[in-house]
Amino acid sequence: MHVVLAGGGTAGHVEPALALADALRRRDPSIGITALGTPRGLEARLVPDRGYELRMIPPVPVPRRPTPQLLALPLRVRSAVAETAAVLRDVDADVVVGFGGYVAAPAYLAARRTGARVVVHEANVRPGLANRLGARMADAVGSAWPDSTLPHAEYVGMPLRRSISTLDRAAARQPARAELGLDPDAPCLLVFGGSQGARTLNRAASGAARALLDAGVQVLHAVGRGGAVDVPDDPRYAVREYLDRMDLAYAAADLVLCRSGAMTCSELAAVGLPAAYVPFPHGNGEQRLNAAPVVAAGGGLLVEDAACTPEEVERTLLPLLRDPERLGRMSAAAAAFGRRDGDDRLADLVLAAGAGRSSREDPS
Repeated sequence: MHVVLAGGGTAGHVEPALALADALRRRDPSIGITALGTPRGLEARLVPDRGYELRMIPPVPVPRRPTPQLLALPLRVRSAVAETAAVLRDVDADVVVGFGGYVAAPAYLAARRTGARVVVHEANVRPGLANRLGARMADAVGSAWPDSTLPHAEYVGMPLRRSISTLDRAAARQPARAELGLDPDAPCLLVFGGSQGARTLNRAASGAARALLDAGVQVLHAVGRGGAVDVPDDPRYAVREYLDRMDLAYAAADLVLCRSGAMTCSELAAVGLPAAYVPFPHGNGEQRLNAAPVVAAGGGLLVEDAACTPEEVERTLLPLLRDPERLGRMSAAAAAFGRRDGDDRLADLVLAAGAGRSSREDPS
């Protein structure tokens, strides 16, 4: 069997695709895997680093909503579909798995042209146009969230990195704190806003630094590449540009202040880590929808971007950090909602689709 992954562009598309690739290879090392991508996407670095083949195709940005930009799509799509179909034929693709993003729409259309089966995975509560297109021709649709609006979607969860999906926070807590140079016993607030950081979160946490430290709370704050914050010169407030080992950060933390991208929400729920989610205030509102299910389950708080201030950190998060019983209840609620086996559940759909194609082509 040969599987082609169409999930280029952002980490939110690439990481689930790579988690699925790892799950498929664990099942059967002989499965061929090719990823589609563009030179500008993160996949240009991440896919080869993980040992998988990467084939480049022209990017086709598909707006999440109908806009006048759609009028310019047909010619770009036609060329991209032709090049993608050539890749599918070259590797003799059995299944195309799309995760949305710039390369998904051409991959879905090329699969229909070449006879490959289609499996769609949607990471967000509100699907984009590419995956809505793919779902119409898919043999199976997996969703990271319950109650997906895509037709015939199955709730499989998010395919996660094994370092996250297998994390035992309690067992890893002390080693993680030692590795990160944190106090072994003091409550810890983790703050991050993605690789580029988030100014709202940076200002809120740094502005509350003195109050947090005076209350005995330590902070691990990833400010983003090139970011900086003005905080007391105190080793209990650890500032990093970027955290390469999120598994260590999750194990060390008691509470998180973060945005609510689909991957972040899925990872924190899976490991049972409570969070104050601050949805990105622009765009189509998908981050609010991503956080809503785990917040409703009791595993987190929702904080509006405009309300995310130093005063709010002191008023809401500081008392929570000093209440281990409440944190424990929130942790249990997040873990009960989250799923750790999204990679294997999605692999089941892919293998079933591939087996269906094989049986159709070889009646014997």
